[in-house]
Amino acid sequence: MTQKTEKALFLLGGLSDDDLRWIINKAKIEKLPPGERLIYEGRPINALYFVLNGLLTVVIGANEDRELAKITKGEVVGEISFIDSRPPLATVKALEATQVLAISRFELNNKIHSDSKFAARFYQGLSLCLASRMRGTIRRLGYDDFSEYEIDEPEPEELSEHTKEFLVLAQAKFNWLVQNLS
Repeated sequence: MTQKTEKALFLLGGLSDDDLRWIINKAKIEKLPPGERLIYEGRPINALYFVLNGLLTVVIGANEDRELAKITKGEVVGEISFIDSRPPLATVKALEATQVLAISRFELNNKIHSDSKFAARFYQGLSLCLASRMRGTIRRLGYDDFSEYEIDEPEPEELSEHTKEFLVLAQAKFNWLVQNLS
């Protein structure tokens, strides 16, 4: 399991079997050929996406010439715009044939407002996903040298046993979700 995939799995790992069945019933599979854009910088998006297979790139700039990240199977896309309802700051496009599972903002908000237990599980997973991403960003920017403050921060590879078990279960849930979409 890569650390990138772990971030997305945090979102799925805490969801119940009923939650996953709800996702299967409400979500739609979208197919993107190479070069097609899933998300446009500055344009509102109306869904949260899970990458089922393929490869996406996150780019910025007028010519989309600065790559920020690559997104692969199991990753979640559009989560920040889902949270703050603001247009995305980057464009996401397919580098190769890609399939995503799209859950509409309308359906997801209705579920969140009508099912408080689902909302708690969903937002906890989303929080863990974003916290993991923020820690990765801080490390990439070089702010992870806390030696002068005597803080013993674990390396990304040093996940707790509980977290490792959670991620194994989350990976199984993702695999189940993909198998049951057909």
